Amino acid sequence: MLLKDKVAVVTGAASGIGLAIAQRFAAEGARVALADLDEAKAKAAAQTLGEGALGVGCDVSRPQDVQAACAAIERALGGFNVVVNCAGLMTFTPLVDLDEATWIKVLGVDLLGAFYFTQALLKRGKGGAVVNIASVHAVETTANVAPYAAAKAGLLSLTRSTAIEGKASGLRANAILPGAVDTPMLWTNPNLKSGAETLDPADVGKPRDVAAAAAFLASDDAAFITGAALAVDGGRLAKL
Repeated sequence: MLLKDKVAVVTGAASGIGLAIAQRFAAEGARVALADLDEAKAKAAAQTLGEGALGVGCDVSRPQDVQAACAAIERALGGFNVVVNCAGLMTFTPLVDLDEATWIKVLGVDLLGAFYFTQALLKRGKGGAVVNIASVHAVETTANVAPYAAAKAGLLSLTRSTAIEGKASGLRANAILPGAVDTPMLWTNPNLKSGAETLDPADVGKPRDVAAAAAFLASDDAAFITGAALAVDGGRLAKL
């Protein structure tokens, strides 16, 4: 059991990559709190994982929601020592048409949400691990997704800062950069639908591929890995 004695919070855990991570963590012996904007789906997903799993509703962009979720997890599971920041929001708007509200909404979910949960774990002062689900868009991107790409780039920086500031208390932080992954977020991408962006089927991974990497980074097998960014993209970033 790779994650025995771990208590993990996974955000955006009711579907897609977040759900796959929660499932893998539970299979590896962790107790898992599934946090999601859709509380009903989070609780339903938690029930499928059996005893030791908890579903909580949480808008990660609202610090008061995060505080309430952390309090509920504390009561039910006695706290947590792993955070996987997976909740994400992507919009498709040209820069010339973007407004402030869109920027704030995307940054709130994709970057500040990760900060709020990371800070909660840091305040516990008992070490642990943070795994941030970033994106290949953090380093190479396409048109019409500027807020998302900027948030994911910021998430890499937050990962490094967390690794530096968490070292004294034994807290590690790493990031995963998924490429194209077989989820509804991918297939509803307007850039794909319009043909502006094309994908080789061989470059499309499965949520379980990201989940496997997250399980490793959260485990004690990765005890000497912190501040790292791991591409899980089938080699997409390696292409010139």
